[in-house]
Amino acid sequence: MDFQLKQPQSEDELERYYELRWRILRAPWHEPRGSEVDNIEDQCFHIMATDANKVIGVGRLQYNSTNEAQIRYMAVDDSYEGNGIGSIIVNALEQEAARTKHNLIVLDAREPAVGFYEKLGYKAKQKSYLLFNSIQHYQMIKHL
Repeated sequence: MDFQLKQPQSEDELERYYELRWRILRAPWHEPRGSEVDNIEDQCFHIMATDANKVIGVGRLQYNSTNEAQIRYMAVDDSYEGNGIGSIIVNALEQEAARTKHNLIVLDAREPAVGFYEKLGYKAKQKSYLLFNSIQHYQMIKHL
C-alpha cells in the first residue's frame, strides 16, 4: 500500500482530516458534525495518512503535562483497515512525543481496539468511561 503520512497543512486538508474523524468516531452514533472537534485542537499535534488525495487515517497527540502526552481521535477508514496504517500513525505520534520530551503516553481505547494497542506495547490499566452509553473504553499507558 502506498500512502503518505503528513500533518494537515491547509484548511482543506484539516477539513478532510476532521471529516474522517467524524465519519468513523461519531457518525455511527448519530453525533452531529462538530462533535469530532474540541477546544484544544490548536494546541495538539495532528497527523494523517493520505492515499492520493483521500484521507485514510488520522490521529492526534495532546500534551497533558510536561512529561505526559495522550493519543486521541485515532481513526482509519474502514476500507483501509489491516494495512498497518494505524500502527504507523501511532508510531509517528510516539516519535513526536519523544521529540517533545514526553516519556509517558496515555490513551483511552475503545474495547475492540485494546488488542491493537497491546501489540504496540501499551498496557491496559482499567476501565475508563462508557461513550454513548455503549462503547467501553480502557485507560492504557506506555512509557517511551
